[in-house]
Amino acid sequence: MSKSILVLCTGNSCRSQIAEGYLRDLSGSQVKVYSAGLETHGVNPRAIQVMQEKGIDISNHTSNNISEYVGVNFDFVITVCDNAKESCPYFLTKAQRFHFNFPDPAKAKGTESEIIEEFRSVRGLIKDYCTKFVAEHGLDNAN
Repeated sequence: MSKSILVLCTGNSCRSQIAEGYLRDLSGSQVKVYSAGLETHGVNPRAIQVMQEKGIDISNHTSNNISEYVGVNFDFVITVCDNAKESCPYFLTKAQRFHFNFPDPAKAKGTESEIIEEFRSVRGLIKDYCTKFVAEHGLDNAN
């Protein structure tokens, strides 16, 4: 039986895109992974770059608005920022909700190398979270 996951954040440009990439990479073929935002800011080029460094291509991802998924009955909804958790529309769904407030790498300041390091740091946090999530819910590639 197929499972579905929605990852939700404010702009669907960095954190939710990275999480979608990792969840797709780590989970079995029976898992469908989507991401969306309360707004759509486009996929951040630095998010694409730091995921490419790990061999995960998110360059074809699109930035989607939460309204596109109102009729979908997700099994899991993961909010990856406090703003999305607080503003998440209520879905008539059986979805289990999860939340982790990751820092927003798009707000990083400094030189380009300092900003990329922040993206890498957040990528690591998201990878750890996604690895635990798929293992705890039996969604990893072994299933």
